[in-house]
Amino acid sequence: MIQIDHTIVSLDVIEQPFACHLMHCKGACCVEGDSGAPLEDHEIIKIEENINIIQKYLPHKSLQTIQQFGFYFIDNDGDKVTQLNQNKECVFTCFENNIAYCSIEKAFLDNKISFRKPISCFLYPIRLTKYSSFIAINYHAWNICKPAIENGKKNNIKVYEACKDALIEYFGQEWYDKLLQAAEFVNNKKAK
Repeated sequence: MIQIDHTIVSLDVIEQPFACHLMHCKGACCVEGDSGAPLEDHEIIKIEENINIIQKYLPHKSLQTIQQFGFYFIDNDGDKVTQLNQNKECVFTCFENNIAYCSIEKAFLDNKISFRKPISCFLYPIRLTKYSSFIAINYHAWNICKPAIENGKKNNIKVYEACKDALIEYFGQEWYDKLLQAAEFVNNKKAK
C-alpha cells in the first residue's frame, strides 16, 4: 500500500497488467455482476438532469425498467447503484454488434451532455472505498477481465496507466503525478 495525500493505493493498482479489450470481453462488466454500478449523489443529479437525452440511446426494455423502477436503487450493502434489466445488464447498457456500451457515455461522446458516465464505471477495474480519513484505491480482479489482463501483459500496461484519464478526472493531475512517482519507485525497487 502507498499513501498519496488522502488516499491509500493498493500495490495491485501499480503492478497488475490491465488494458480493456472490448472486442474480446464484449463489455461484460456492464452485464455481469450481482448489482448495478455504484453511483455518487452528484451523479444521480447529473443523470436526472440529462435523462431525456440519455433515454434516446436506450433500448426499449431499459426504458420500461426505468419507467417502472427508476434508474437506480439501494442495494443490499446500502449503496446507490444503477438499476438492472431483469437482474442482468445495467439499465444504461445499449448493444451494438453484440458489444455492450454505456448510453450515458454515448451521449457524452456525441456532445449531447457534459457528464461522461459514473466514475465507478470510468475507473473500472479500480474500486474506491471511502473512509472517514482516507479513500482506499483497490484493483478489483474479475475473471471476465482475463482478456484485459492478457492485453495489459502484451502491451506492458498497468491498471493505473489504463485508468489514467479517470484517475485524473477524480483526483486531479497533481495527484496522478504523485502516483507516477510512486509507481516508478515501486518498479525500480522490484528491478533491484
